[in-house]
Amino acid sequence: MVTSSAAVRTDEVTWRPLTVPAPSPVPVRVYEPGAGTGTGTGGWLVWAHGGSWQYGSAADWHPVTRRLAALTGWNVVSVDYRLAPAHRHPAALEDVLAVLDWAGERVGAGAGIAVGGDSAGATLAASAALAQRDRGRRLDAQLLAYPPLNPACAAPSYQRDPAAFPEAAALRRAWRTWRGTGPATAVAPDGTALHSTPFDAADLRGLAPAVLAVGTSDPVADDVLAYAGLLKAAAVPTRLIHTPDTAHADLLDPHSRLLPRLATALHDLP
Repeated sequence: MVTSSAAVRTDEVTWRPLTVPAPSPVPVRVYEPGAGTGTGTGGWLVWAHGGSWQYGSAADWHPVTRRLAALTGWNVVSVDYRLAPAHRHPAALEDVLAVLDWAGERVGAGAGIAVGGDSAGATLAASAALAQRDRGRRLDAQLLAYPPLNPACAAPSYQRDPAAFPEAAALRRAWRTWRGTGPATAVAPDGTALHSTPFDAADLRGLAPAVLAVGTSDPVADDVLAYAGLLKAAAVPTRLIHTPDTAHADLLDPHSRLLPRLATALHDLP
């Protein structure tokens, strides 16, 4: 049973907290544009927040996910996934997948379902897209805002500005904290590979169309550019938004450059 609280109206978006049933129940916030009927004409977007897999919450990301719902016309489900170090990989990924299954049951005729996230949440979203493909589950799009993808954090973009956030050494520690000493790729009870980074996947063919967004000066930029290249090589429809003067964590800025472009890209996907 899904438990819920009373809906709250915020401008043109209604939101409500729910708990999605799963082996470990997952708290979420559901943002419904327009009349708040839960049948948004665009579909359902499951969103994973950033925070180095250790910090952040759906409440902290409220301005981002509310605005995404308003700009896209999609119902946005913000996932309060389990955080490291108390819960290491694949706990957070399992939570995102449970919410994707829940949202998938609610997609109306002609509507879509997508997964997205920013920073560490985008890494989770990319890994969730792989698992959904391998399980034969429908997924129409993945929106990935500046995901860190290489635990070594060794690409040249990490060295261009040692003062830029996220700093490479800190991000390497975050990877270790999240993954612990277990395998980088876990195996679900049904045999599905649960990757901590899509860089570990042997085959990217057949993935949902992807939108990747990153600033040119973001330390993770080379990770994102490399993944965009791998997706294109695997014939995955891929759009890259690569903007100057855009910092990591841009989506948290009320004047975000990337968030409106992500919303537009979602509309433009076939």
